Amino acid sequence: MNIIKDYIFEENKLNFNKIEDIIAESSGPSIDLSDLYMQYTTVESWTCEDGIVKSGSQHIDSGYGIRSISNEKTGFSYGNNFNFNEIMKAAKLSKSIIKSNSSQSLNLKEYSDFEKLYISESPLASVTDDQKVNFLREINKYIKGKDKRVEQVIINLSSSFDSIFVANSLGTYSFDDRPLVRFNVMVILKSGDRVERGSAGGGGRYTYPMLLDTKRPYELADEAIRIANVNLTSKPCKAGNTTVVLGSGWPGVLLHEAVGHGLEGDFNRKKTSNFSDLIGQKVASDLCTVIDDGTIKDRRGSLSIDDEGTPTAKNTLIENGILKGYMQDLMNAKLMDVKPTGNGRRESYAHLPMPRMTNTYMLGGTSEADEIIESVKDGIYAVNFSGGQVDITSGQFVFTASEAYKIESGKVTNAIKGMTLIGNGPDVLKKVSMVANDMKLDDGVGTCGKEGQSVPVGVGQPTLKIDDITVGGTEV
Repeated sequence: MNIIKDYIFEENKLNFNKIEDIIAESSGPSIDLSDLYMQYTTVESWTCEDGIVKSGSQHIDSGYGIRSISNEKTGFSYGNNFNFNEIMKAAKLSKSIIKSNSSQSLNLKEYSDFEKLYISESPLASVTDDQKVNFLREINKYIKGKDKRVEQVIINLSSSFDSIFVANSLGTYSFDDRPLVRFNVMVILKSGDRVERGSAGGGGRYTYPMLLDTKRPYELADEAIRIANVNLTSKPCKAGNTTVVLGSGWPGVLLHEAVGHGLEGDFNRKKTSNFSDLIGQKVASDLCTVIDDGTIKDRRGSLSIDDEGTPTAKNTLIENGILKGYMQDLMNAKLMDVKPTGNGRRESYAHLPMPRMTNTYMLGGTSEADEIIESVKDGIYAVNFSGGQVDITSGQFVFTASEAYKIESGKVTNAIKGMTLIGNGPDVLKKVSMVANDMKLDDGVGTCGKEGQSVPVGVGQPTLKIDDITVGGTEV
């Protein structure tokens, strides 16, 4: 059920003739594009700490945003009163910023020729509240029974359901329903005087039973315990330049931050990315092929259509080291005279869309993961990262590893802590010397921030080897 179509329209006596009037009012001869975005969102979150469900919350938000674009100028207004007259006022306001007094007539047609990548049902109602509470308590009991050193367990279960409607002056409108579920667990272990933590999580675009009725939550609980246990035996990391092997899956977050943001269309149109004007040129090792793919079913970063109504796509950004293209929304695609790629995303109706990643990953190579490890005489094996930051203009990044090990004479040895990776995105890609055939996507926990907006994303990569990268640590 799409709440916009089945409830908001009916409750506010909206019809497609009125929607055409709204788009027409926000359009005109000097307007390149205008659009109307409507959204109804329900979000819930449950937190269990040491067997006690300490918080359970639900939040509902709804509203609309209207945008009028002329060249690089954008007029934007938003509100949460779906009364036709109020929306018309907002349409006039968005266009008034562009200083266009005339409107244009439209004949909107529904665009539905896109593949539905996820179920159109709300996760929130897929199981009862009692079932959610019992699930959290069961996971807590499972973790406490696995290891006597457990000091604290914090478990979070959350979901959201978005009903959206988007119509634009190109003459189309579309509906989409977007479920999203996420599960996270954090475990603290104590051994003697030492206390360490481990975290794991997963989720995707489905309802609760697709997660709760599987072994996956228990596997993620085991993973959190394992990471905490590894950290209990970790030794300080030595700073300096060395060879680093990145594990498959979540370490793709480094690719996302250090390279992905620099390949978004707005930064390249403004020439503030260090990838600007480099289409067709070599920007990475021959072993590197980087994809952004919003079409993978049930994935956290996937969308059937983006927030401008464009179907998402599997976009090749870098192929065998050669830069092939950027991620685009409608506005930047027009200004750069290229096709939109289905990467127009926004946090909510109160935010402007912009080019954003979906599921960004590197394709696998031909090496075996063990073969890569064995090729390293002295280096580091980084398996998980907890966070980082990047400067888009320079490409400089800093990332903190949450799980890493020393590699000595081709073998993984002791765990290390306090390790950071410091480098330059394009420079690092050029230093990739081996890529394994074990490409894996993350478990479904990624959230990306840009200009104050957060959206769910996915990352992934195979095991790969980077020659000579700077490592920060607690020992010199």
